Amino acid sequence: MVKLSVLDLANIGEGFTPADALRNALDLAQHAEAAGFTRFWLAEHHNLAGIASAATSVCVCHVAGGTKTIRVGAGGIMLPNHSPMVIAEQFGTLATLFPDRIDLGLGRAPGTDQRTWQALRRDYQASEQFPQDVVELQALLGPPRENQVIHAIPGEDTNVPLWILGSSLFGAQLAAMLGLPYAFASHFAPQALMQAISVYRERFEPSAQLDKPYVMVGCNAIVAGTEDEAKRLFTSPQQNFARMVRGTRGQLPPPVDDIEDYWSPMEKAQSSSMLACSFYGSPETIKAKMAPLVEETGADELMVAAAIWDHKARVRSFELLAEAMN
Repeated sequence: MVKLSVLDLANIGEGFTPADALRNALDLAQHAEAAGFTRFWLAEHHNLAGIASAATSVCVCHVAGGTKTIRVGAGGIMLPNHSPMVIAEQFGTLATLFPDRIDLGLGRAPGTDQRTWQALRRDYQASEQFPQDVVELQALLGPPRENQVIHAIPGEDTNVPLWILGSSLFGAQLAAMLGLPYAFASHFAPQALMQAISVYRERFEPSAQLDKPYVMVGCNAIVAGTEDEAKRLFTSPQQNFARMVRGTRGQLPPPVDDIEDYWSPMEKAQSSSMLACSFYGSPETIKAKMAPLVEETGADELMVAAAIWDHKARVRSFELLAEAMN
C-alpha cells in the first residue's frame, strides 16, 4: 500500500487573508494526522499574492507545534535562496524542538523571479552551487568532525532527513549520487517523471541515510461526495494554472460551474499539460483513477496537493482520499 502525504502551499483564497491560510494549514495538518497521512509539507514561494508559506521554517514550526505524530517538513526549501548554515540552524532547531518529526526537502530552483531574488540578496548564479550546498548542509546537520571550525548550533548531529526535490534529470542524478530520497514535482511539471525516476533508481548509491531508492511522486487529488462536485472543486486549480499561463497570478479563486467558459483553447492545453498528474472523483472512483500512476511509477509515497478554495471541502477531500486509498 502506497503511503500518502500532504503538500500544502498555504493557499490564500480570494476573500481570505494570510492569517486565514496559516490557521487553515494547521487545521488541515491536524485532520491529516488523524486520518493517517505520513507527512505534511509546506513549500517556499516568494512574492506571490496567493501563497502564505514564504517563511517556510516558521510555518513548519507552527504546524509541528500544533500536531503530535505526523512528520512535518519543507517540500521544499529552495536552497539557492539561503546559505546552508542558516538552513542548518533553522531545521536543526526544529528537529531539536520536535525530535524525529522534521523533514527537509531541497529544491534547486529559486521559486521566484529575478527581481525577487535580488530582494532576497541572492546571486542568480547560486543555483549552480546547489550540489555543493546540499553536501555542506548535510555535513552541518551531521556529527561534528575533528578540527571542524563552523558548527550549526542547534543543528549539529540532528541528522535531519534530507530529500532532493526536482522536475528534471538533474535532481534525480544528484539524489542518486548522494543516496537520498527523491521527490518528483509531477503535481505541476510531470513531463520528465518516468525518465527521472528511472535514472534515479538505476544510479542510486546507498548512503548512511538510505539503503535503497525511495521515490515520492507529487500529484493533485480532489475528492468530494459526488463526481460532479469534485469536478467543480477542481476548477479552482484549473483557473490558477490558466492564470499562470496568462501571467496574472493572484489568490486562489472559488470554483466555477463550467471551466470551458473561463479559458481559451491554448490556456486549456498548457494548463492541462501541467495538471496531467491530477485526479478528481468520488470516494468510489478516486482509487481506480490514481492506481495507474502508482503502478507505472512504482511510487513508495504520493505527495498530494489539493488547491480547494473552501477550507471545509479541502479537509473533507483529504479525509475521503485517505479512506478510499486505504
